Order: sequence, then C-alpha cells, then structure tokens
Amino acid sequence: MGERLAGKRIFITGAAQGIGEAITRACLEEGAGVFLIDRDGDLLAHTVGTLEAPQGALGSAAVDITDARAIEAAVAEAARTIGPVNALINNAGVNVFHAPLETSDDEWERCFDINLKGAWNCCRAILPGMIANGGGAILNIASTHAFTIIPHTFPYPLAKHALLGMTKALALEYAAQSVRVNALAPGYVETQKAVEYWNSFPDPEAAQAKTLAMHPGGRIATSSEIAKAAVFMISDECPFMNAACLVVDGGLSMLQHPA
Repeated sequence: MGERLAGKRIFITGAAQGIGEAITRACLEEGAGVFLIDRDGDLLAHTVGTLEAPQGALGSAAVDITDARAIEAAVAEAARTIGPVNALINNAGVNVFHAPLETSDDEWERCFDINLKGAWNCCRAILPGMIANGGGAILNIASTHAFTIIPHTFPYPLAKHALLGMTKALALEYAAQSVRVNALAPGYVETQKAVEYWNSFPDPEAAQAKTLAMHPGGRIATSSEIAKAAVFMISDECPFMNAACLVVDGGLSMLQHPA
C-alpha cells in the first residue's frame, strides 16, 4: 500500500461499481480511510465484501443521494466509522439522454436530482465539518458533457454544466477556509453505463466501434485510469489546484472532427 492519501478520510458516492468502485480501491491502496455510499444496497454489500482495509478505515451505507437527511445521517456515521470526513468525491450520477422536446418532466427532475442536487446534498452536509476542522478537498466527477454537447443527450449536459458551475462557486467561496473544490471530467470510460449506451442502438457493436474510432488513440479510458487522476486531485500533491477541471478523455474533446 502507498501513503499518498494517508490521513485522508474520504466520503465517496456511487461507490459500488464502475468509476466509483475503482476510485474506492485506489484510495484504499493509497492509505485513505473510505466511506462508501450507493443506493443499491445489495451491490454495495457485495463490493464492500471484496475490499481489504485496516480496522477503522472502511465503512458504508446504502443511501440515495437525493435524500438530504439520509446523507446527513451517513456523514455522521462516516465520522463514527472512519473519523471526520476531510475529503468528498461526488461520483454518483445517471445518464438521462433524450431529444429536448421528448424530455418529460419526470426525466428532467431525475437528471437534476441525481446529477446536481445529490452532489449539493453531500457538499452541504460535509462542508461545515471540513471548515471547522481546518479544511479539506472536494472532487466532483463531471464529464466532457460539462463543456461539450452531443445531440440527443438532453438534459444530461445541462446538469453537468451546472455541476461545473457549482464546483467553481464553492471553490471560490471557501478557499479562505482551506477547502479546495475541483472537478474531474472523464470522456468515454469502459463501464456498464457505456455498455448500456451502446446497447441503446440497433447495432451495439457498430456503436461501440464508432465510439472507439472517434478517439485519437483508438480506445476509451479504463475506470482505473480515471481513479488515478482522482487520487492525484484529492491528494496533497496539488495543494494550489482550486476551481479547476481536469479533463481525462484521451484528447477527444480537442478533436475538431474525426480524421
């Protein structure tokens, strides 16, 4: 095990699978205490059962991030289990993709409740303790959707644009209290969400091939590659990084059009 995150007590949302699980494993490997939350209790229990951590370095709770009171209770439980939280990784999110005029009110609300309000619920519950204890770090897992638009993925990009705005606002608001707030913007990543996206097309294999061909390197990121970036951003290796967004997309967002 490394020590890059020694002394960090990290609250990670959406931690039962995909990027969240990869970040959790990377944080534990670097010596952090970690408290996992996910709304899927069975999947969370399975994931926790596969993790190894020293006594007092691992805890979890099945919680829906849209429930502000449940989040407050989970933060209190985290303090009892791993110690006062001094780092937050808002990873939980959901793809909500539609054509704009085909978006129902329910889908609009689901998108913003999970992708934006849920992150705010966690920030609001954890920030007071961070400030009282001398500071901390918050990392919001955004997306390249936070500054680019793919047609027919409405209103997901709106929520991610707003998450990036919240990142900047909180960063500037609490910088004097030694709280850093940054965002990490992955592009396409090898997760179940990507598979579900490809499966939404008549020919999933063709959709996957098209996605890979869009990238300069001919591939997409692994969850562990995103996790490595998250470890760096939450660590003390970048103490003056604040209100920033690190893009990890293999160069896709810089490509004007495929060759």
